[in-house]
Amino acid sequence: MRKRIERKTKVADAVKYYGADIIYSDKFKRSHKNMQHGNVSVMEHSISVSMMSVRLAKLTHLKYDYYSLVRGSLLHDYFLYDWHDKDKSHRLHGFRHADTALTNAADDFSINPIEANMIARHMFPLNIRPPRTREAVILCIADKICAAKETVSKPFYNKSIKKIHDK
Repeated sequence: MRKRIERKTKVADAVKYYGADIIYSDKFKRSHKNMQHGNVSVMEHSISVSMMSVRLAKLTHLKYDYYSLVRGSLLHDYFLYDWHDKDKSHRLHGFRHADTALTNAADDFSINPIEANMIARHMFPLNIRPPRTREAVILCIADKICAAKETVSKPFYNKSIKKIHDK
């Protein structure tokens, strides 16, 4: 069953409502120490991508499972290491981190098949496994938008990310 949100629901409120247990977990909070793109941490990137995913989904006027959309997008980069470190296990990070994130997410949270598909396939087209759900397609798009923005400046929703994280 797809969980819906009202059109007037604020994006940050939806992310916080569906993803609070992830956002406030110790391991997720520790991802604030690991850099993702430019000066943006993995945690900031994940929250930004989740917010962008909700925003894009609301714009399409299609039905989505917002619970899964928020949670899958928060966990899509839940690989729990700094990929910038010179370590052989981090080689080919772009190709491998989705599987690592899926394993870690399944170990630490109860994830459903939609969330698993989102996490495993968010690196399409770099990884050749295409997304199979609407939520996974939205995540692929949101992740690319946020990564491009973060690489050249700062994350989307900078003030909202701070509000969500600081509480």
